[in-house]
Parts: sequence; C-alpha cells; structure tokens
Amino acid sequence: MQEFRKGQLAGRDELLFNELRGEKHIDKPHKHDFFIIILFDRAKGIHTIDFHDYPIENRQVHVLFPGQVHRWDIEPKTIGYQLMIDRVFFERFAPYFRFSFTNYMNHPVIPLVNNSFKLLKYEFDAIKDELSTGNSLKDIISARAAVIAAIVSKEAENLFTDLKVYQSNPRLANFKMLIERHFKEEKLVNFYASKLNISANYLNILCRKNLGVSATQLIQQRVLLEAKRLLQSTELSIKEIAFELGFIDHAYFSNFFKTQTRATPTAFREK
Repeated sequence: MQEFRKGQLAGRDELLFNELRGEKHIDKPHKHDFFIIILFDRAKGIHTIDFHDYPIENRQVHVLFPGQVHRWDIEPKTIGYQLMIDRVFFERFAPYFRFSFTNYMNHPVIPLVNNSFKLLKYEFDAIKDELSTGNSLKDIISARAAVIAAIVSKEAENLFTDLKVYQSNPRLANFKMLIERHFKEEKLVNFYASKLNISANYLNILCRKNLGVSATQLIQQRVLLEAKRLLQSTELSIKEIAFELGFIDHAYFSNFFKTQTRATPTAFREK
C-alpha cells in the first residue's frame, strides 16, 4: 500500500482513500496484498479481474481481494472512489460480507440501485472525512466499513446464482474450501473425497449434477487460475511456478497449461 500513498486523498496506516477521476490505464496485470473496494459514480471502461473482462458502468461496486490479478482501461470523465485496506484492518469488518469470499471473487462487479449507491456514497464520504481529521478513530472507520460490506452483500445476493447450490449441498461447499486450501499440493479427487467421507465417484456425481463439471475440472480450474496469476503478475520462472504449484517438473506443468488454454506458459506470459 505504501506506493499508493503519494496520491492518497486521505488515509492512515491501515487504509487509504483515493478518488478516481478521468482517464486511467493499467496495462500490465498485477496483484495486491490488500483489499480494494471501488465505488464508481459516472464511469465507462473495462476492468479485467482474474482474466475476465467486466464493463465499467455508472453506479457499480468493484471488489478485489488480495491475490486477485487485475488491470483496467478507464475512459475520460469517469468519477470513482477507492478504499485500499490492509489485511489486518479488513478482518475487523470482514464478517459483514455475508457470503463466502469466493462468491465475491467470482462476481467482483456489482451493479447498484439508486438508493444503495446513495448509501454507499454517504459512507465513503464519511470515511474520507474521518480520515481527514488528523486524529481519525479506527473504530468509527471500521463501523462504517462494516455498513459498506453489509450494503454490498445485500446488492450482491441476486448475482450469486451458484450460492443456493452450495447452500443446499454442504459437501460441495466444503469441497470448494478444501480445494482452496490444498490445490497446490493435492490434485487428485480421491484426496478430497476422503476428507469429505464420500467416494470419489459420488463426489464426481455431485459436481456434475449441480455444477455441470467434474470434480477434477474444479480442481484444475483453481490450479489454472493461480498459474495465470503467477505468470502475469510475477517474475518467477516457468520452472519456479511449476514448483510453486506442486508439479513434479516444468514440462508436466507446461503440458497441463497448454491442454487447458491451448497456449504455452511462455506465450501466455508474453500476451
């Protein structure tokens, strides 16, 4: 976060407030080790998050979690407001995001009805004003951030079409959490099935019936996402990335990546 302090409108060690005005471009995908929430008022452009392009439009919220990769092309006359929040401070109000972080990461752009936009704009302004006092109170900022999280969650619920699937199938929800925890070192369905006390065949049936993909595909999708993040946002070699993701050698990793994307890791990095 320190590199963004030069342009900050208001801030303290744990949190920065900035305004986004006019044309802005980030050409190279990159990631942060802190949480970002952006409230767009009048806006147009493209925000690429984890390799998906999202149109930037009026009255939207965009959320970015640590580790997600993003870039953007923001057109002139855009007006937005940005909060950058470190991990420790984020944990103070994180419970007010009512759903799994995976839901927000899969649906990072949330359109707002007029009333919700006005409520969020009020809270953003209140945080900016509190930060500008010179002796800002962490508890006040945390409380206002909790309100922001609650409003965003209310607006996001309609987007989370996969939420009901996981709510009605706790084993699938637990499978997703296990993948997030172990995908680098464990890539076989048997490992996850044993943790869930079911057979690999039954786990595959659950995934295909409710999600339209196999259990193996879910694991591979998470590995592939991390591979793309590392290729685009780090200077690690292909061999180092392969090791980081638990592949026995870089040739095996390269074959996996090309099978999934039809491009070699080197070609993808050079895009």
